[in-house]
Amino acid sequence: MSHRPFPGRRGVLRGSLAASAALTLPTALGAAPAFARSGRPSAGWGVQTGDVTTDSGLVWVRSDRPARMVVETSATESFRAPRRWHGPLLGPDTDFTGTTRLHGLPPGEQIHYRVLLADPDDPRRTGEPVTGTFRTVPVRRRDGVRFVWSGDQAGQGWGINPDLGGYRIYDAMARLDPDFFLFSGDTVYADGPIPETAALPDGSTWRNITTEEKSKVAETLAEFRGNFRYNLLDENLRRFNAQVPVIVQWDDHEVRNNWYPGQMIADTDSRYTEKRVDVLTARARRAFAEYFPISTLRPGAREGRVYRVLRQGPLLDVFVLDMRTYRNPNSPGDERVDPQGILGREQLEWLKRELARSRAVWKVIAADMPIGLVVPDATEGKANVEAVAQGDPGVPLGRELQIAELLRFVKHRRITGTVWLTADVHHTSAQHYQPSRAAFKDFEPFWEFVSGPLHAGAFPASALDGTFGPERVFVKAPTAANVSPAGGYQFFGEVDIDGDSGEMTVRLREQDGTVLFTRVLQPGRVGQ
Repeated sequence: MSHRPFPGRRGVLRGSLAASAALTLPTALGAAPAFARSGRPSAGWGVQTGDVTTDSGLVWVRSDRPARMVVETSATESFRAPRRWHGPLLGPDTDFTGTTRLHGLPPGEQIHYRVLLADPDDPRRTGEPVTGTFRTVPVRRRDGVRFVWSGDQAGQGWGINPDLGGYRIYDAMARLDPDFFLFSGDTVYADGPIPETAALPDGSTWRNITTEEKSKVAETLAEFRGNFRYNLLDENLRRFNAQVPVIVQWDDHEVRNNWYPGQMIADTDSRYTEKRVDVLTARARRAFAEYFPISTLRPGAREGRVYRVLRQGPLLDVFVLDMRTYRNPNSPGDERVDPQGILGREQLEWLKRELARSRAVWKVIAADMPIGLVVPDATEGKANVEAVAQGDPGVPLGRELQIAELLRFVKHRRITGTVWLTADVHHTSAQHYQPSRAAFKDFEPFWEFVSGPLHAGAFPASALDGTFGPERVFVKAPTAANVSPAGGYQFFGEVDIDGDSGEMTVRLREQDGTVLFTRVLQPGRVGQ
């Protein structure tokens, strides 16, 4: 059994963190800072941490005006003799957001932190501190690892509904006391306006909190920034962010549904005046980097990337993929030669190299799209495919060729403990891939677990493509399309790795935390 207590490692902190979250409610919903405000700087959008390692972590905050970011850390909530970190000056260039890297931290320890925002002209004038906590990655195997994952937030027009208590799923995830949250993409729906109300099938009315930036599709940098600010209006999310570090990736809706590099939006789509997807992507990428703490991506920098590996101690490495930025154009997926694929050659070679050098018991491949589930793309009036599978159960074609190359590599290099986690399709399921069922047979069996949405429309189960021999062992999905969060079908997943046995237990859970499906995987195997 794991030697880490469950639940309650952060339990004693929740009262103070809840008070902090309530104290820092935004005074104007989603509004941009006003330079003429009197008083002291305020961190109304809360705090968050990300990409935590054995000795470091990133702390994020947003101010309501120009301010200097200061972070203090302590081993206890008392903050006696705190260690102080001077962060960046927060200004309009980053939408008043900023990240400070904490380093030289002790491994496997609970770190308490508080963020102060100081007046740039008078450092003695600081706003009310906002507190948070996180646990650095342990170096001892016996500590175990627990994390949660999901994706797809505020999609299909289903926004923050105060009548239902907002994004309640975050409270259920927090109760599991995870070491981190793997946010599997579609962190915002920049292409999905949030109306004031929506009619529900039973005749009742769904009511949204709305903002100006969410009244239309995002095109300008200000509108993309407003999409990320919108979600932070939810108190459940702010409270969760103060307790649980994030490992985040993106997918399509941070920019536009089913986008790919070089795409041009049709003239018939009157929602967009900017037709160049590459222009929209650059603005979305900047806002994404401003609103999440990501170690490999700095706001406004030309260099940087979303894909990376986060080493979580001897039990776990997390390989975060970017299946959006380097892909080829969406097509029917019947190409017999496809060197670019969904990852691009450079990212594929990086992934193979990092998997081969990993010494962790488990290698989680965090994919923002599924492998064997067919995700169609009709946005251009053609029968294209959006993900990897194209519905032909025969030999690999199109983007499947790249996945086949990766699976073959894992087999022949005898890489143990690979598991795929994803979201995207707005239902939850578990697929087991087996070469004896497959058209392509040069790989070892593996599991792919799907969760989500966090808070968006739910959709029926996707069709399976037989190329890699998937068997759907479990699925929960509605029979109708775009079922609102009021109708249920909101999901997240949990992964618990035992420090003694090394066993990985995967649980698929409903919005309230109810366990729907459990699978225990054994360590040290190339396939299972």
